[in-house]
Amino acid sequence: MGPWLDFHDHEHRHSGIGYHTPASVHLGTAGLVREQRALVLDAAYAAHPERFVNKRPEPPKLPGPAWINPPKEPPAQS
Repeated sequence: MGPWLDFHDHEHRHSGIGYHTPASVHLGTAGLVREQRALVLDAAYAAHPERFVNKRPEPPKLPGPAWINPPKEPPAQS
């Protein structure tokens, strides 16, 4: 992999996929990362609730599946 692609896949956090790296989403570690982020946000809220005037902070939702060509629905079985 070239330096740009390595950066894109393993370091850059994309807003469209919940500020995860593409590698994290692809490899299935995004759920663990989200859990760790939630712990940090909980600690920040416990230490300074006055900073969060609207609601308790939570990490972005995990991305759902994305398709260029979605798989066809299997025919209904009778």
